[in-house]
Amino acid sequence: MRLLIVKLSSLGDVVHTLPALTDAARALPGLRADWAVESGFSAIPARHPAVDRVIPISLRKLRTDPLTRRSWLDLWNSHRALRAQSYDLILDAQGLYKSAIVSSLCRGPTAGLSRMSAREPLASLAYRHCIEVPRPLHAVERVRRLFAGALGYSYPFMPPDYGLQRHGQGDARRLIFLHGTTWQSKHYPTESWKILIALAEKHGYRVALPWGNDAEKARAEILAQAGTRSEVLPASTLDGLMEILSLAAGVISVDSGLGHLACALGRPVVGLYGATDSSRTGLYGGMGQNLQANLPCSPCLKRECPQLAKDDPSPTPICYQRLEPAFVWSRLQRQMNRRIASVY
Repeated sequence: MRLLIVKLSSLGDVVHTLPALTDAARALPGLRADWAVESGFSAIPARHPAVDRVIPISLRKLRTDPLTRRSWLDLWNSHRALRAQSYDLILDAQGLYKSAIVSSLCRGPTAGLSRMSAREPLASLAYRHCIEVPRPLHAVERVRRLFAGALGYSYPFMPPDYGLQRHGQGDARRLIFLHGTTWQSKHYPTESWKILIALAEKHGYRVALPWGNDAEKARAEILAQAGTRSEVLPASTLDGLMEILSLAAGVISVDSGLGHLACALGRPVVGLYGATDSSRTGLYGGMGQNLQANLPCSPCLKRECPQLAKDDPSPTPICYQRLEPAFVWSRLQRQMNRRIASVY
């Protein structure tokens, strides 16, 4: 069977789709998949053993730079790649208008979430086969049920397998702290990060701090000054970050796509959740543990903390006051010890 998966973004959503493809490959011997994805995330599906071809689509580039010839040429090349062959099924695993449009451009029958299940209900009009999937489930489980319904196999009641190929033995004394995120309400306080770095170094670890833009780099440089063995990593591609994450002894992450990627790579990860709901979009499976703030307003699902004054020069969401650094560190230690025990 020849399958085209349309899951364009974001980073975490792409990662959440991997276990469903693993399920499908096990249930349907001989299944091979191509995957249409936002260009910046191509490295993720490329590592799954059931994926033959990744079709990069630069929709974000078109949105931010719509007047250049390069943007439109890239889009035309993506269109040609989508039309290069026919498929037994084109599965829109996103349920958005943009993914429905991409699906409709391809050659073959389409399937996707039903009107009641899709995030953007009218996207379901683009599909020949609409699959009902309950909403109150973790994102990984929703996609797994979508694949099972669309491809006609029984849902496998087993832990998720992300299928990512990993290389190397790892660095037993190097931790990765993922401090960068797009929402103001997801940021863990700088002073709390500094305490975590001090705790890590006290226990003989080195901390590496990735960054993805100028603001994150500036924060990483401030955090690195809290220790003597911490480092700000150089700029890296997503593929390079995957290698770095796959070798880490442990990871602490705010709610970010890279945190989900570290979990998918089998690393011990502690995720910090305040504004967002870890039961729906938190770390899932593997060695991941979610720490959800215990406040009546959490999760608020808002980009900015409604409890803070708008003129606060250095806003710190209130919910993270419940996630004290010493407790976070103890949870990471437990996850790392679990992994060591599983190896031996």
